Amino acid sequence: MNGLEHPATADVTGGGGLVLLCFGVVLAYAVWAAAGHFRGRGGCCGGGGSAPPPVPDKEIGPVVARCELALDGLHCVNCVNRAKKALNTIPGVAADVTLDPPRAFVRTDRDVPAAAIRAAVEAEGYRVVSIRWRERGV
Repeated sequence: MNGLEHPATADVTGGGGLVLLCFGVVLAYAVWAAAGHFRGRGGCCGGGGSAPPPVPDKEIGPVVARCELALDGLHCVNCVNRAKKALNTIPGVAADVTLDPPRAFVRTDRDVPAAAIRAAVEAEGYRVVSIRWRERGV
């Protein structure tokens, strides 16, 4: 110390390595958590940190039509549950939704317009890439 330095700041250069180490640890954890998030683990999209309970299956009458939706924007199990709930709120519709690949499998017991199905999913913030009808008037 040369007498001009403040005693609290006399040796600041030795802590630089510690700061870099802490930054590296935080960065590694962030990358690991983000990778898990995009594989559907963890609580994203407002779901907290634990896995949410599954959405129960919906019973409908005799199936008259089936379609498959290709979806965009599903990131986790919470997203799957939200999309499934949205579809199941449509009268006469029962749906199963998967994360990998992001798809919805819809069964109807009446004539349901594709626009109603699309609107229910997109109201939750997901994008319907395509709707492919498998059966109609079964």
